[in-house]
Amino acid sequence: MTDSAQRAGASLERLLEVIGQLREHCPWMGALTHESLAEYLVEECYELLEVLEGTAGADDLRSELGDVLLQVVLHARLQEEQGPFAMADVIDGLTEKMIRRNAHIFMPDGGLRDEFPASVEEIEAAWHSIKRQEQPVDSHPFASIPPGLPALASAAKTLKRARREAGSAPEPAAVVVRSAGAAPASGSVPASGAVPASASVPASEEELGEVLLAVVGRAVDAGLDPERALRLAVRRYQEAHAAP
Repeated sequence: MTDSAQRAGASLERLLEVIGQLREHCPWMGALTHESLAEYLVEECYELLEVLEGTAGADDLRSELGDVLLQVVLHARLQEEQGPFAMADVIDGLTEKMIRRNAHIFMPDGGLRDEFPASVEEIEAAWHSIKRQEQPVDSHPFASIPPGLPALASAAKTLKRARREAGSAPEPAAVVVRSAGAAPASGSVPASGAVPASASVPASEEELGEVLLAVVGRAVDAGLDPERALRLAVRRYQEAHAAP
């Protein structure tokens, strides 16, 4: 074991001890439940994301990583008190998963292989193949996408998953765009009124952000909920293309 791993183990042991004492002697900490902690987990993850995407330094990143770790430790502690498992089981399960899903690096017993010839493409293919084997037989490609994801993140993950599973995903339907209050024209829709899925995308994230912001603005002006609209569109796409 490396010095870094030994230090981390000792630090985690002390953290678990402190959390245990707080659960026993602090009324506020002792009253926490999985349900009451849920909002903090979401909040801490978003704060970490803000640091990762911003210009904050290493101290801020270390602090936010610690806040997310605290949420993991607290949830594990609650389960330890109830009996099903403890923090060590969480860590052991994660270690076993990383070994199992990275067969290009590890042998089944956890030892390193003699050589590592796999390309990035082969690594990704093997990872997803092993992951599929771990899922129920009747599971569809979108089963592991958390339903609580923000709509835009869910849309991106859904399309990536569909393309990976099928080689190419059925494209979302073309979208007809018209001014608020304008009636749809009879017959075929003019070319200028449709945005096909194959249309070119912005060349940068900054440009894409402006396009998305403009779409949200038009939705708000029309009295529509953009988050709900996209979430339902993603759900319809998943239902239509869930067959293995």
